[in-house]
Amino acid sequence: MSLQISIASQSLTKYGEELCGDKVEVVRIGTTTVAVLADGLGSGVKANILATLTSKIISTMLAQGASVEQAVETIVCTLPECHVRKLAYSTFSILCLSDSGGGYLVEFDNPFLIFIRQGKVLNLPCIYREYAGKGVYETHFTVLPGDVLTMISDGVIYAGVGATLNFGWSRDNVAGWLCGLIHPDSSAPRLAASLIQAVGDLYLNRPGDDATALVACVHTDTCVNLLSGPPANRQDDARMVRQFMKSSGCKIVCGGSSANMVARLLDRTVKTQLYDDDPQIPPAASIEGIDLVTEGVLTLSRTVDLLRAYRENRAGTDFFRQLDANNGAARLARILLEKCTRLRLYIGGAINPAHQNPNLPADLRIKRKLIDDLAGLLTDLGKQVERCFY
Repeated sequence: MSLQISIASQSLTKYGEELCGDKVEVVRIGTTTVAVLADGLGSGVKANILATLTSKIISTMLAQGASVEQAVETIVCTLPECHVRKLAYSTFSILCLSDSGGGYLVEFDNPFLIFIRQGKVLNLPCIYREYAGKGVYETHFTVLPGDVLTMISDGVIYAGVGATLNFGWSRDNVAGWLCGLIHPDSSAPRLAASLIQAVGDLYLNRPGDDATALVACVHTDTCVNLLSGPPANRQDDARMVRQFMKSSGCKIVCGGSSANMVARLLDRTVKTQLYDDDPQIPPAASIEGIDLVTEGVLTLSRTVDLLRAYRENRAGTDFFRQLDANNGAARLARILLEKCTRLRLYIGGAINPAHQNPNLPADLRIKRKLIDDLAGLLTDLGKQVERCFY
């Protein structure tokens, strides 16, 4: 059984600083997803540079075929310890999860991973090893569908020290809080955002340290198939729709011309839905056998805006209120962000004259740019993207 890993992260920046001293990098190496969480010493620009160097060096070396041992030794040798505080310039955690279910964890001075299965915390056995004189903990384990793994920086467990809590939140408290929050439909983006929101509340919205939460949810493969635009050659209409309908997973059609083509070839009816809550987004529709049918450029443009806001770490209360709205763009963004692990795009090359009108805003003229933006955002968010052109 092939598994899919959905990873999301959110951060808080120390109050009074412009840059966060924590950094996350997620890369896909063959059939393995690798996530690196680095925490630079101190805060601000210096910590951000140190954390960025650490996460980039590790993820790049692993992507180029280096072993975890080589990457760790490089970091240890490249970033010496602070002579004043006798601390490493950057701590880090490396989480490797393969599609076959194998897991591997390396941690250097970060809070230990929180592993939750069926509502209970699992304590993973670890091995202490030394690389270049620095001690790290290694763990090998196996994951199953429904497992949730959370890596945190120490700003999370120190939340509320001296303010709302005497001694901070503690890892055990964080783990217990997560156990109460997780349910079968939990998504990595919403869990990460909820955890960071709770951390901000404990800090009274004035974080005393940079805080980052990285959440990995293990799923069975969830493929989303999105068709946008009829083919450049009308003779390819039937082939495009046939391949789209034969594909497994969720099926979405974007665009009025696309919906009419699909309905015509399937001998079904397009039914417009008039209960959407945003008058600026054209109403969605329905076709029997299709999970979601939306308008084209306006809906895609709003969907891209929502996904970009999430990628840029703006997933606060207002973001999820927009994401939970009852309109085509919000529903499409929810599926792509919270349900999708793999996106297959069916892209037609037919030109819609309306989109070439020079009197329209630039972002309404070319649907292809919106599709490219959508694919790029999902790739940045760790989703696998495949494109089929017609």
